[in-house]
Amino acid sequence: MTTAASGSPETGPPRWVLHVDLDQFLAAVELRRRPDLIGTPVIVGGNGDPTEARKVVTCASYEAREFGVHAGMPLRAAARRCPEATFLPADPDAYDAASEAVMGLLRDLGHPCEVWGWDEAYLGARTEDPVELAQRVKTLIAGQTGLSCSVGISDNKQRAKVATGFAKPDGVFVLTDANWMDLMAQRAVDALWGVGPKTTKRLAALGITTVGELAAADAETLTATFGPSTGLWILLLAKGGGDDTVSSQPWVPRSRSHAVTFPTDLTDRDEIDAAVTELTRRTLEEVVADGRVVTRVAVTVRTSTFYTRTKIRKLAAPSTETAVICRTALAVLDQFDLGRPVRLLGVQLELQPPA
Repeated sequence: MTTAASGSPETGPPRWVLHVDLDQFLAAVELRRRPDLIGTPVIVGGNGDPTEARKVVTCASYEAREFGVHAGMPLRAAARRCPEATFLPADPDAYDAASEAVMGLLRDLGHPCEVWGWDEAYLGARTEDPVELAQRVKTLIAGQTGLSCSVGISDNKQRAKVATGFAKPDGVFVLTDANWMDLMAQRAVDALWGVGPKTTKRLAALGITTVGELAAADAETLTATFGPSTGLWILLLAKGGGDDTVSSQPWVPRSRSHAVTFPTDLTDRDEIDAAVTELTRRTLEEVVADGRVVTRVAVTVRTSTFYTRTKIRKLAAPSTETAVICRTALAVLDQFDLGRPVRLLGVQLELQPPA
C-alpha cells in the first residue's frame, strides 16, 4: 500500500521523488555487447588485464560481487577473489552514449529530471500512483536500451536514495514516514546517504551507532559536536527528512580534475613537477574548451604508504592563463613533504560559476 506524500486538494496529486539508479551500469553496458557473459562474473576496469599493476575495478557484475569484488579494489585482488571472472576494459565512450540515451528517455517523460552522473537521476512528479510511474520508467528503459534499473520512491531525495538500496536489483521500493523507522532504526548510521566514515566515527564517540539512536539524539549535543548546520542536517536525515527539490536545470561542473597512478613510484622531484604540470595543462585545456574560468587550484598526493592528502590555493584573480595556473599548482605541491615515494598525483581546478 502506498503512503501519500505531500499534497492537498488545492495543489493536486501528491508530490513524489523517484530515484532512478541503473543496475550494475558499466557491466550491464558490456553485457549488451557480450550476451554470452550474462549470468557470469564480469569485472570492468583498466585495460581488462587482471595482472595490470595499480589498476582498479570500475564496476563488477552482481555475480562477481558475490565473491567480494567491488569498485575500487585492485584488479589483481579481484582476480584472486574471483579467478573465473571475465575481465573487460573500461569504455567511457560507450557508457556516455548509454547514459545519454537513458537520461533522454527520462527527460521525455515530462517531469523535472535531475541527472546525477552516468547512472542515476531523480524525477519529481505529482501523481496518485508513484509505483505505476516507476514501473513505467523501468519498462521504458528496458525496452529502449536493454538496461535494467531500480527505483526508490519517497517524498525527498535523500530518503528516495535510501529506498533504492531496498529496491536493488531491478525493483521498486517506497520508503516514507510510515515505514522509515521500522526499516531503518536498527541500521548503522552510515546507511544514511551523506553520513560517511568520519561522521560515523564521531557519532560513535557520542555513543550513537544506529539511525534510531541518531534520530533520538539531543540536537544541542549534535550542533556542539558538528556545528549548527551539519548537526541539524544529520538529525533531519535520521528522521527521514531531506531535500525535496528536483531541478531540471542542466548540471554545471564546479571543478575539473585529472589524476594518475604511476606504474613505478616517483622519487625524483623533477619528474613529480613535470607530472603535476602535465596534469594541470590537460585539465586546463578542458576548462578552456568549456568556456570556464579557474578560481582555485588543488593538488592531491598519495605516497607509497597510501597516505593521501589534498592541498588547495585560491588564485589572486580568476584566470585561464596556463603559466599562472601551473605556477600555482607547483606552489601548492611545495607545501607537501615529498620525502616518501609518490604513488599518485592529482590536480583539480575549481571553477567560477557561469554567468
